[in-house]
Amino acid sequence: MIWSVSIALLGLLSLSIPVGIVLFILGFGIDLFASPFPLIRGLGQVVWSSSNSSTLIAIPFFVLLGEILVRGGVAERTYSSLDKWFSWLPGGLVHANIGTATLFSATSGSSVATAATVATVAMPQADKLGYDPRLFSGAIAAGGTLGILIPPSINLIVYGFLTETSIPRLFLAGLIPGLLMAAAFMAITALICWFRPALGGSSRSFGWGERFASLIQLLPIIALFTVVIGSIYAGWATPTESAAIGVAMALLIAAISGGVGLNMLREALLGTIRITAMIMLVIIGAYFLNFTLASAGLGRELTGLLQGSGLSPMGTLFLVILLYIVLGFFIETLSLMVATIPIIVPIVAELGFDKVWFGVLMIVLIEMALITPPVGLNLYVVQGARKSGTLTEVMVGALPYALVMLAMVGMLVLFPGLALFLPAAL
Repeated sequence: MIWSVSIALLGLLSLSIPVGIVLFILGFGIDLFASPFPLIRGLGQVVWSSSNSSTLIAIPFFVLLGEILVRGGVAERTYSSLDKWFSWLPGGLVHANIGTATLFSATSGSSVATAATVATVAMPQADKLGYDPRLFSGAIAAGGTLGILIPPSINLIVYGFLTETSIPRLFLAGLIPGLLMAAAFMAITALICWFRPALGGSSRSFGWGERFASLIQLLPIIALFTVVIGSIYAGWATPTESAAIGVAMALLIAAISGGVGLNMLREALLGTIRITAMIMLVIIGAYFLNFTLASAGLGRELTGLLQGSGLSPMGTLFLVILLYIVLGFFIETLSLMVATIPIIVPIVAELGFDKVWFGVLMIVLIEMALITPPVGLNLYVVQGARKSGTLTEVMVGALPYALVMLAMVGMLVLFPGLALFLPAAL
């Protein structure tokens, strides 16, 4: 049954059917062909139980927070400030792309929203300053992936909800790997542009006076991140409450800068509704599919397959990593998470691996899926913002950053403390 379900999943996705609908169709198919019981009678209870959680309220709040920052003009000012600070490095403005993506990752919680924000602001500068379009666009696509690793992360919230793992601990666990990966992105960019200076565009310099004057543009984002994350770890607010606080603060920041208007609010709310509806459809569809899979015995079949492989716990872990890399080529990231977590995580936990640590490892693997063809969403988002060139250029430009992610996977396996240090310390 494992192979038939996998083939059916890939086949339906190849028809461009929405992912949430695909999950429901697979659930109905399993009920019809693989179960002796009428599982569809449990659909109402599954839909209600999968959506009746206060934890999930954090998702629309964090999405709205990011929408307000994007449409309120905060992104442009942040980008301009980081450009002045990073222009001296080999690669110049490419580092501003990564730095802006890192800061917005620390507020929006969405990789696609982060990539779209930075691409919209940065792309007009690429041709003007002579940057290589492959490296420039690839860095934006890769930098956007940090949105699901650096807290607050919508994907970490979903992981915590599905695995009953502490979301504050997951947020802490993702912070150090996320910042390390952002630094590694900048390092690989500087290295590439050091060996091939023509890729890094025309050189520019800014005086220290301009640099320090621009810091005021970074204060709103830094203050917002401090309030949202600090309120969680100080014990003053739950993740859901901190998300609501973040929305109020983002509105205040946008209002002070003159970015709040009726059109802006309408677009931000509509964007939030669209993204949240998509996420909830996928979560509910995945819950129903997992219910039918478990009832039909697929969980026991997969467990038996992994345990009967004769591999050690570490060997099984590498098999799981390989599985996520391969599936990431074909399945959208959130769908990949919710479709596999209820099956894979219990097996990994039974082997003695920490669920918080594995959550961070999984997110890094999911990040790779965002910039690997043919379904890498960030590749299409950046190409859409370019309005010229080919998608292949974005793919080639993102390749060095995908290798950095693969190296981070290896680092997390060798040094689990990268993810577990902060949760243990705090």
